[in-house]
Amino acid sequence: MKTFKLISLQIVEGTDLKDIELQDGLIINKEDDLNTWLIEAYTKKSYLDCFKAGNEMIVQVVISKKENDPASFLTKVHSVKEFENNISVLLEGTLKRTRNEYAELVLGDLLKKGMTGENLLIEFKEKMKSRPRLAVINKV
Repeated sequence: MKTFKLISLQIVEGTDLKDIELQDGLIINKEDDLNTWLIEAYTKKSYLDCFKAGNEMIVQVVISKKENDPASFLTKVHSVKEFENNISVLLEGTLKRTRNEYAELVLGDLLKKGMTGENLLIEFKEKMKSRPRLAVINKV
């Protein structure tokens, strides 16, 4: 197993992303045959309604450094523990997106905006460098 720092967490809701403000978090690659990951997020109690035990959801996370590409996971809420002002949420899931899919999302977004030619190339390079948040196209 490998453990990494969880930098950001977003819940995918259709084509929108809901930011979950983290107090702390980690993500563990179980390195099993099912490609299972565990995500633990420690956050404000105000997010309690977002996480019901047993619910499935797609989440987008950034791991280790804020400059890294976001990765999408199909997850199930394994457990939620309540504390005085915070909650600890444990999600279990599988990785759903690769770096190439992120590039495809960026390119698709720019094409939808009508960009072509040299302008498309310049904007694509800039977006790949700045890594904007993009809603995930559900490929589950």
